[in-house]
Amino acid sequence: MKTPSVQLKSNSKAAVIDILNARLADAIDLALLTKQAHWNLKGPNFIGVHEMLDPMRAAIDDHADIIAERVAQLDGIALGTSQIVAKATKLAPYPTDIRKVSDHLAALAERYAALGNQVRQDIDATNEAGDADAADILTAFSRELDKDLWFIKSHLE
Repeated sequence: MKTPSVQLKSNSKAAVIDILNARLADAIDLALLTKQAHWNLKGPNFIGVHEMLDPMRAAIDDHADIIAERVAQLDGIALGTSQIVAKATKLAPYPTDIRKVSDHLAALAERYAALGNQVRQDIDATNEAGDADAADILTAFSRELDKDLWFIKSHLE
């Protein structure tokens, strides 16, 4: 007996799964590099930025979980191992030799903006593929990334 599943065309499912797995890799990478900054920043405004980054990391983890679960709902395999993420992420490598708060914030801003811009493109692509639910998941992620980018940039100005 065949079990019921989400009703999307199989080629649409495959396209959406690919998009979501790509963003899952980026989200996991962004979560890790946010923590890298959290652990290593030094200088003026340290405590404020240090404490700002933990909730940002937690929010990214929440969105990554929702993205991965949507992949599973579409009968795909969520690809979130460190080996896969290292190969699949589209984010620029994070510098591990920086310490100054402003350097970390600049590096974070670049990556939050890059992922936010990519996610907005993916909202359109998942809508075009016929998966409004995936588009909605990505819309929520986009709002979070934009808000966090605003917080980061506000410390730089």
